[in-house]
Amino acid sequence: MRILSSIMVLCLTAFCRAAEPDVRRDAAVIATEQVLPCVVNIATESVIEYHEWYDDLLRDFYGWSHVPGRQQKSVSLGSGVIIDEDGYVLTNFHVVHRANRIQVKLWDGREFDAEPLVATTGSDVALLKIKCAPGTKFKAIKLATDDDLLLGETVLALGNPFGLGGSVTKGILSSKNRRPSTGNEPLDVQDWLQTDAAINPGNSGGPLVNLRGELIGLNVAVYREQSGERGLGVGFSIPVKQVSAALSRFFSPEVTASLWFGAQLKAGPGPLVVTSVQPRSPAASAELKVGDELLEIDGHKAQSLIGCNRLLSAATNRPAALVVSRGRERANLTVHLKPLGELIRERLGLTLQPVTPQEAQHLGIRSGESLFVEAVEQNSPAGRAHFQRGCLLTAIDGQATGNLLPVAEVLTAKEKDETVRLTAVVPPPPGARLIAFPQTVEVQVR
Repeated sequence: MRILSSIMVLCLTAFCRAAEPDVRRDAAVIATEQVLPCVVNIATESVIEYHEWYDDLLRDFYGWSHVPGRQQKSVSLGSGVIIDEDGYVLTNFHVVHRANRIQVKLWDGREFDAEPLVATTGSDVALLKIKCAPGTKFKAIKLATDDDLLLGETVLALGNPFGLGGSVTKGILSSKNRRPSTGNEPLDVQDWLQTDAAINPGNSGGPLVNLRGELIGLNVAVYREQSGERGLGVGFSIPVKQVSAALSRFFSPEVTASLWFGAQLKAGPGPLVVTSVQPRSPAASAELKVGDELLEIDGHKAQSLIGCNRLLSAATNRPAALVVSRGRERANLTVHLKPLGELIRERLGLTLQPVTPQEAQHLGIRSGESLFVEAVEQNSPAGRAHFQRGCLLTAIDGQATGNLLPVAEVLTAKEKDETVRLTAVVPPPPGARLIAFPQTVEVQVR
């Protein structure tokens, strides 16, 4: 009987110990476990081309028509965070700027190539897409609500700076609207978050999260105020409000499918609310209004910004049926998205095509810095300005034209008969010892 009692006591003691919560598993540990699988290491490889001083002599005095440039590889490391299960990754623009190749490494050791999709240079936010087999899913982070920030709350700065599995530092949120000095960098640093959580080298682009494991910022830089031999690190992050604004632009049919929709939806948690509508756009023609909540697209429930954009972008050759909530009423709308190339032809009379890497090499230019003029409509604005097939459009109103989007964005902001400045260059024949100078003309859009 005494032995049985002892066994019961031991079992009861073991049960009580098992039922006791582990004091080490606080909110910071739980948030780290939730977020770490969403954090990636980003390795970029850039090829820098340079010429020696004697290359000009070979070309000018010895008649060498093509002097090959020397190339040097540069490798850099940064961090990023997965925001969608299909493999969309957010990072800093400066992490992937001018990269010829981008690789991401997950916390579990898996590695993938990634392609850059779009970026905002001013706010230093860039969007990447992991190249993976169809159906591959990834752990995605949750975004916090805009402005849901508490001064003094505990925050965690995460990264994967060297692909070793992750880095976590802890601190408090000490400012919600800091404006640090960035030297000569052309960054829009209004209202950045400031924290004393150490942002180690290579952690740029990683997430700053609250104790709920929600993204409240994107780590950018460490500002060091030197004091004697030792510096005091102060970390800065792009607030989730600016990240959400960038995502609203990134995940639009204009960016992902070269289709003109003309409205933006609010990113982040909560309903998909229309935040802006361009005048004379397909969205305006469909009578979509600011404040409308998008409920359905083509019979599918609109659950997320990325999913909504995917459904809209699928309506390439047909109208899309929308169901919106407007106050207490529901409205059925039909929107006809327009290809950006068609928009440009309608307003300028130009048919433009991106320059492929092979064409760029043949023409002696860099890929992604101009558009090839494939056709010019007679008696169109471009035709009257003497544009010719085969020239390269390099800028519109001073903005570079690496793809159709900046051209369309300028044109959609113009009224009929307003002028627009087009900069073009006629490339010289291959092997010719000529220099092509850009010329700028003003044309009236129709």
